[in-house]
Amino acid sequence: MNWKNIYRGMAMGISDVVPGVSGGTIAVILGFYDQLIAAINGVFSRDWKKHITFLIPIAIGMGSAIIIFSRVMKWLLAYYSQPTYFFFIGLIIGILPYLFRESDAKNSFRWHHYVLLLLGVVLILLLPIDPSEGAVIENKTFNTYVLLFFSGMIASAAMILPGISGSLVLLVIGVYATVIHAVTIFEIDVILIVGTGIAIGMITMSKNIHYFLQHYRIATFALIIGLVIGSVFVIFPGWAATGGMMLACILVFFIGLLTAYILGKVEY
Repeated sequence: MNWKNIYRGMAMGISDVVPGVSGGTIAVILGFYDQLIAAINGVFSRDWKKHITFLIPIAIGMGSAIIIFSRVMKWLLAYYSQPTYFFFIGLIIGILPYLFRESDAKNSFRWHHYVLLLLGVVLILLLPIDPSEGAVIENKTFNTYVLLFFSGMIASAAMILPGISGSLVLLVIGVYATVIHAVTIFEIDVILIVGTGIAIGMITMSKNIHYFLQHYRIATFALIIGLVIGSVFVIFPGWAATGGMMLACILVFFIGLLTAYILGKVEY
């Protein structure tokens, strides 16, 4: 097993807790996105053992990071939401050079690729986001569990697609607060239902992504770049009201840029 994938998984897990930041985006920064999609897609193939051994450390890293950092992230978003989002904006912008290089945009992009890029931006901006994050669902019925299961399936597609955040999808559906609350207090029934939906959704979605990366790689990356750019506008928290807070936002923004640069340099 490649235990280096544990820290990769942890980076993805931390990002997936934040609405607007995709674990797939982090996978691109860390240079193993194609491997990740191929491994998920190959879970039920003849080489399933090789793919499982690749995915297990990532799953361990993601799971531990979500459990450890969900409480921290909930606190940061409650009390320091603007600097937190500015850090992730810096991180997202920092990935763009790697995406353009990965797609060889300078030499391979044609007019229709720029149309796809713009489409990606528009698709993200059209998401009907609920700023209240939805209320925590206390009384759970069978219908609640069905909703949570399918929410996990839909969110999982976003988790592995750069630019779209799984947490953002949960926010749109209105179950984000319920899921984060369940993780922080170890509400096993909710975690199992949502986790099962995520696992099934990832396996299903990876087949589609794998196909498009194999046959329409440049067009796929053009759309992904648009989704990534659009996510910056989605998570932008507005300008700070005080000079001190504005200075903090600018500082963490550049820390986010530097983090993306360092991670990219280490991996590439």
